[in-house]
Amino acid sequence: MPANLTLDTLKAEVAAGTIDTVLTGVIDMQGRLMGKRFHAAHFVEHVAEGETHGCDYLLATDLEMYTVPGYAFSSWDKGYGDYAHRPDLATLRRVPWLPATALVICDIVDPATGAPAPHAPRTMLQRQIARARAMGFDPMMATELEFFLFEAGYDALRDGRYATLTPRARYNIDYQIFGTTKEDDVMRAIRNGLYGAGIPIECTKGEAEVGQSEINIRYAPALETADNHAIVKNACKEIAHAHGRAITFIAKYATDKAGSSSHVHQSLLGEGGPAFYDPAGAFGMSATMRAYLGGLIAHSSEITAFMAPYVNSYKRFTEGLFAPTKAVWSTDNRTAAFRVCGAGTKGVRVECRIGGADLNPHLALAAQLAAGLDGIEKGIDPGAPRHGDIYRGEPAKEVPRTLREAADALDGSAMLRAAMGDDVIDHYVRAARWEIEVSDRTVTDWDLMRGFEHA
Repeated sequence: MPANLTLDTLKAEVAAGTIDTVLTGVIDMQGRLMGKRFHAAHFVEHVAEGETHGCDYLLATDLEMYTVPGYAFSSWDKGYGDYAHRPDLATLRRVPWLPATALVICDIVDPATGAPAPHAPRTMLQRQIARARAMGFDPMMATELEFFLFEAGYDALRDGRYATLTPRARYNIDYQIFGTTKEDDVMRAIRNGLYGAGIPIECTKGEAEVGQSEINIRYAPALETADNHAIVKNACKEIAHAHGRAITFIAKYATDKAGSSSHVHQSLLGEGGPAFYDPAGAFGMSATMRAYLGGLIAHSSEITAFMAPYVNSYKRFTEGLFAPTKAVWSTDNRTAAFRVCGAGTKGVRVECRIGGADLNPHLALAAQLAAGLDGIEKGIDPGAPRHGDIYRGEPAKEVPRTLREAADALDGSAMLRAAMGDDVIDHYVRAARWEIEVSDRTVTDWDLMRGFEHA
């Protein structure tokens, strides 16, 4: 299901007055859409087949837009110049939840040379896709995205310093029809709005924690999946805001609640069809799939920082709450980091369960693809599948338990440095270590409750 506007159609709608605003968005380091709101007439005449510009600090700030020191690509010493934002017209679409509005995703390029910015998340994914295609494969992926829906809106919650967070649902409504009916004013608007934007929404459902929901998007080529994921997160927030509600994609919003994940399903298409399928293989898995899975497992620690990018992300990895703690694989077992789904069918695929809802989809998909392709190139054996309660099972390689551990693994990854470049990996190591620095010096409510009187 492609984006649903062509440039000619947009021009006609601008002339007719049915579209008056075009949003241009690049994907920042956090996976957010960052850009400008253009008068549509100006966009079609001056920007659509050209470019607009934006400060290069959009690839050098943290969640709060602080200008982080220590980056080689962007700094005060370099003056924080501009990158060009070039519209990818294949992503041009209506935005049904905003009046008379269209959206296009842009690539970030050097305005002097026209070369893609190597550390731009979309560039990083595009380069891994090109690598896969050179090997004869087309990567296909899908993401499942979990979140919490709250009664109050964003401004009220922030003004109250998030002291009172009341979920829209009052009890666990996992798979419940009646329970999800109560929140369907927001969820129906999300489903219909995104479908109207050309994003192939399959369904929404209640998830396994009070107030938690999940949205599923149909399998698609990897870049389309990542673009869709970024738009879905932005749309969910905008639509919730329009209804006076708030949605959060933080990995773990409360100590006593389950976290929110973003599971990633992945497979490869070859010239003859699904490259992961072999009816003669165990569970229908081809040698290519086994090697790809082997790469994911072998490099799991190295790629975790791209799937769990914040200090908070690691608080989700708790036994018994469906987040994995061991980097092993199994068949249809939700306690494993890697689950083989569709065993014995042409739809056989790998589901990576490590990533949280706070991940940047372009970075997470790029890192997993790089690891899987390395597995194919080297013929890495994933070993035997694990069974039963893997939390309590035999000792196995652990998923990193802190961002500090994951950042060190990322820094030392020869595989990712070869796949993405030293300068790119150094950039994201710096991003991870900045998050650690800020967290290390921040006094929290936990510090006060634990020590204010008792210390």
